[in-house]
Amino acid sequence: MAYVINDSCISCGTCAGNCPVDAISQGDGQFVIDADKCISCGTCAGNCPVGAIAEG
Repeated sequence: MAYVINDSCISCGTCAGNCPVDAISQGDGQFVIDADKCISCGTCAGNCPVGAIAEG
């Protein structure tokens, strides 16, 4: 199951810089994860400084 970014996102970009498959990009106001590219590795969630990422 792909990960999702919730409204707690502060748009720091840490998640995007750590994603091994480049599934994360800047969306309208916060970062978003492309579910089709996400391999559910959890790297983004482990690096998010505000805990805004969880399995969707």
